[in-house]
Amino acid sequence: MCRCPLSHWLERHGWAALVGLNLAVSAAAAGAGWALPPVLLVQGVLTLATVAALERHWPERPAWRQPPATQPRDTLVDGASAALLLGAVDPALKAGLALLAVQAATWWPAAAHAFPAQAPVALQLLLALAWNEFARYWLHRWHHEWPALWRLHALHHAPQRVYWLNGLRVHPLNHALNTLAALGPLWALGTPPEVLAGVLACTQPIQLLQHANVRWRSGRLNRWLATNEAHRGHHATTLDLGMANYGSTWLLWDRLFGTWRAVPPGHPAWVGLHGAAPRRGLKIGRAHV
Repeated sequence: MCRCPLSHWLERHGWAALVGLNLAVSAAAAGAGWALPPVLLVQGVLTLATVAALERHWPERPAWRQPPATQPRDTLVDGASAALLLGAVDPALKAGLALLAVQAATWWPAAAHAFPAQAPVALQLLLALAWNEFARYWLHRWHHEWPALWRLHALHHAPQRVYWLNGLRVHPLNHALNTLAALGPLWALGTPPEVLAGVLACTQPIQLLQHANVRWRSGRLNRWLATNEAHRGHHATTLDLGMANYGSTWLLWDRLFGTWRAVPPGHPAWVGLHGAAPRRGLKIGRAHV
């Protein structure tokens, strides 16, 4: 990266600026009465396109701009996974959750109205975000610690580089378990649709930027949010970093449950499958960069 003023600004503030821009557009769309899902779809595509362009000009690891020699088809696999996830698995899950909400109202009418929908919208959003992050933290952690779940999650960690498309390389069952745990209870308890859309608006930008191979230095934000710096460490082949920083958007639960780790400059040296993980003894391969 050249040391011109623009590149210096992008390095220090680019991550926060891109997240902030996404949040501002979502807030403006909601304020104008627009339906958020289509807006978020367009935002997601534009965000990924922006990251892909930034990776070409300001990469954290220049070698990661191309598939490694040992995995020449990783981009193809990642693209196929993204197409399956976005084209079939996620729409099916959303339809299923809507049906779950209807059934919950029939089976347990009191629970179907348990969410405090009369509270201020900001409080509703905070409660929904807290549960979403709590559930995703534990599901992610269990996918590393339990051998049966790790067999699903290993697909996500197999690539020997971290770049913009990695985030959509997820086993369909892994994605289904995460989504049902995080959003199923919210739907069943009668969380208003606009609050659920707000959860997606707040979390999507951070999740889309987690795997960015961009030279961003987010400073103190790395201690509390799942920035690309903090999450890159989670893809390390060593267990000290690879079994840490599980947070999907926040790192609050990592800090509370003792799994937060600072990622030293220049680390991780290798990314990919752990040398010996999860902790309960499943043996899997090591990937080198």
